[in-house]
Amino acid sequence: MLLYRIAPEGSWAVAESASDPRLRILKSDPFATSPGDWDYGGEVSRENASLLAPVRPTKIVCVGRNYREHAKELNNPLPAEPLLFLKAPSSLNGPEGMIVLPPESQRVEHEGEIAVVLRRRLSRGATPEEARAAVLGVVCANDVTARDLQKKDPVFARAKSFDTFCPVGPAVWVGADLEDLAVVTRVNGAERQRGHVREMAFPLLDLLLYSSRMMTLEPGDLLLTGTPAGVGPLLDGDRVEVEIPGLGVLANPVMAWRSS
Repeated sequence: MLLYRIAPEGSWAVAESASDPRLRILKSDPFATSPGDWDYGGEVSRENASLLAPVRPTKIVCVGRNYREHAKELNNPLPAEPLLFLKAPSSLNGPEGMIVLPPESQRVEHEGEIAVVLRRRLSRGATPEEARAAVLGVVCANDVTARDLQKKDPVFARAKSFDTFCPVGPAVWVGADLEDLAVVTRVNGAERQRGHVREMAFPLLDLLLYSSRMMTLEPGDLLLTGTPAGVGPLLDGDRVEVEIPGLGVLANPVMAWRSS
């Protein structure tokens, strides 16, 4: 089941699959009720729907170097425990939203990722069963990064948090198998990255439990779980796609910042 947010009022809508031509308007709050209890209203055509970022997180928690080959390609050691950092919520971007290359950076790169969406609060002391129950689903994400600034700064905040630097979408895959997920990134139709959760140093549920010890995760919060090898530059005029097979494609055009 795929959960969308659509314009203009940010209504929730549901489709059975990424190819389903219809979206059913959801009358229930997906963070307060279980999918089996959801109540539906009318329908809209997917063709006529304008998709928004499917979540509005209070926090965007990210994990660095969680794929062994990605750590290797950047000449970084694999961390002994998850490497956590935050992206500013103001970096959130949606399907077809423009990724703007800031003038402060000369090297902006894509990082296609699987992101976990929280359905309920998760905090210190949670069990693995509680962590699994706290998951609403997964969503495609692009942890856009100003690589030159990341190398220059002692922390990642500036490099990761420019406006438009966190596209997510096109929907939340509710009920996805957290142990069998892949992610693929393409730029201008050419594949750049491909990875699977089994290649991660730290599995998804372990990441949820670890991060919730430091900070309470709230409904709607995002956990970006790391990027596979193959990161590379984004240039003015590019089009970048992140796909989780079974969920769909998050696509975003890229443009250089221009003063008005």
